[in-house]
Amino acid sequence: MTRRPARGLGEPRIRFRTVTDPPKEGASLVTKSVLPSHDCQFSSDCQQPAQCRIQKCTTDFVSLTSHLNSAADGFDSEFCKALRAYAGCTQRTSKACRGNLVYHSAVLGISDLMSQRNCSKDGPTSSTNPEVTHDPCNYHSHAGPKEPRGRDPGPPSYLFCGLFGDPHLRTFKDHFQTCKVEGAWPLIDNNYLSVQVTNVPVVPGSSATATNKITVIFKAHHECTEQKVYQAVTDDLPAAFVDGTTSGGDSDAKSLRIVERESGRYVEMHARYIGTTVFVRQLGRYLTLAIRMPEDLAMSYEESQDLQLCVNGCPLSERIDDGQGQVSAILGHSPPRTSLVQAWPGYTLETASTQCQEKMPVRDIYFQSCVFDLLTTGDANFTAAAHSALEDVEALHPRKERWHIFPSAGSSAPRGGSNLGVSLGLAGLILVVFL
Repeated sequence: MTRRPARGLGEPRIRFRTVTDPPKEGASLVTKSVLPSHDCQFSSDCQQPAQCRIQKCTTDFVSLTSHLNSAADGFDSEFCKALRAYAGCTQRTSKACRGNLVYHSAVLGISDLMSQRNCSKDGPTSSTNPEVTHDPCNYHSHAGPKEPRGRDPGPPSYLFCGLFGDPHLRTFKDHFQTCKVEGAWPLIDNNYLSVQVTNVPVVPGSSATATNKITVIFKAHHECTEQKVYQAVTDDLPAAFVDGTTSGGDSDAKSLRIVERESGRYVEMHARYIGTTVFVRQLGRYLTLAIRMPEDLAMSYEESQDLQLCVNGCPLSERIDDGQGQVSAILGHSPPRTSLVQAWPGYTLETASTQCQEKMPVRDIYFQSCVFDLLTTGDANFTAAAHSALEDVEALHPRKERWHIFPSAGSSAPRGGSNLGVSLGLAGLILVVFL
């Protein structure tokens, strides 16, 4: 009979576990990794030679990463810095920890995490005294509600706003509206950021409009950045601010920067100093916008700045609505008219639904918006606009359970609704658009 080799007196029993940060409202998973877990049966099992400092290395790494939020800008950079510091610490204690299973488990865990996060082995490392680290131009280094002594501050609460298609507006409160709003309108206007959009008619004789110009103003903020203005119009989606620069403030700190993801079609703006991310895309002839911003900053505005579509939605007079007020226009209750089922040559309700479902199998508000846009404009590019808008929600919205918006129980199109339910809502809405 084969016997298991005896475990040395000084060797702790090791098991592996998946480590995750405890979920917090508005926060995403910070990290998922394989790290060593101690399972000590006797006090002697946990004893390590005094000169082996692997436990301190691990403690420092946890301190450096415990406040990080994977949904926040700059997460990958800060996490990689902490990993490199962890790796450096293990190297410095490698001789003293030879034969120590906890040490070898930590080394393997670091390698695994660096591979998962695409971290380079060479580069800057985090300070080993995270409690004294303070970057005034990194919102996440000093944000979060105050907690009683002995408790860590929670992550900041984020808000999401998006505009796409006809246009369809998703407000900071997750209200979904379809609006006319022809001309220039402010989406956001607070003490830190201003975003204005200009909408033009899509189809002659229709109330339907779409966005052909977006202006984003990052207001001057102490030593972090001077005022920067970004402007995009149809067929001109630059990868720079209007002054020709691609960043604000100290170029090394990059507290504000523009990243081009697809030339002339997709750019991202990352403002670390206010914890804000902005996506701008061009799909077909029109533009879309998505933004994530900390709630405390988004709600920091004067009384005179109350006309903000992301905050209060479109004015009642500008909504293409079914008369239900806060109910989305896509969920109208008006009876269908056979003559309106084919509102635009080339698309019927069935063909529009089929095309939209190829990109969006879940029949939520984004699917219904896609169908509506195809029926009212005949422009297939609106399918891509609805699909990318949903992708932006999944990338920026802090709460996964709110990514999809479905009709309420009393609406005409039930959760995962049938074609008949969609027909009832869309036909009623098309009546409003063309009358």
